[in-house]
Amino acid sequence: MLLLLERHKVQDYNQWRAVFDEDAGNRAASGSRGAQIFRNADDPTELVVLFEWESLEMARERVGSEALSRKFEEAGVAEGEGRTEFHFLEEAGRVRA
Repeated sequence: MLLLLERHKVQDYNQWRAVFDEDAGNRAASGSRGAQIFRNADDPTELVVLFEWESLEMARERVGSEALSRKFEEAGVAEGEGRTEFHFLEEAGRVRA
């Protein structure tokens, strides 16, 4: 399993969330197994989404797709300073407090 961390700013969370929710089927067909959504406590327009993905190849394909670019535009994802960052992560271990 691969994790994909996505960070970006949005113009309006509710607009972004509606587009995100309606795109669930496309994400699943692309290999997404689900996600957790986080908002910055000091800046609620900054989001971090942590996805579980079937494979690195499938995650890279989705990130580079024109379909995702169109969804970002529709959802009001900010460009420029708030440009989206993608980080592909593999678990290296777990630690309990």
